[in-house]
Amino acid sequence: MKHFDDQLTETQADQFGRASAALLSQGAQTLPAGIKDRLHAARMKALSARKPEKLLVQKPAFAGINGNWGSSTNGVWDTVGWVAPIVVLVFGLIGIAQWQEDSRINDIAEVDAALLSDDVPPDAYADSGFMAFLKNGPLSDSGDDSASALQGK
Repeated sequence: MKHFDDQLTETQADQFGRASAALLSQGAQTLPAGIKDRLHAARMKALSARKPEKLLVQKPAFAGINGNWGSSTNGVWDTVGWVAPIVVLVFGLIGIAQWQEDSRINDIAEVDAALLSDDVPPDAYADSGFMAFLKNGPLSDSGDDSASALQGK
């Protein structure tokens, strides 16, 4: 007599499965139609509630230095493959920020140099009348008597 806790070989398990399936198929043919319908509905419900099978995605395997086909050496390259773009992105963003800061400093330095080397004192730029003078331009000598009177001619 065989005990239930004995391990079956793979071949024995396959034979048992085929025999069980054949007996169940043979017995299902003699069942009434109502029971067959309920069993079919229960089977469909069980199949819909079943967890989806995990799809196996195969990675390409490349020959290593020693000629073996496998992914044992790909672990480092996989890590480098996703770390390298992140490092490049971070250094690129730091470079852009530094370039913008240098550009801003150069623009401010140009304005400061123009203010300090100009004949007009920096306080004149705070005067609203002087700003209007800059927008309209200097008085022109177009033969206007009022303009020549103002200039002392």
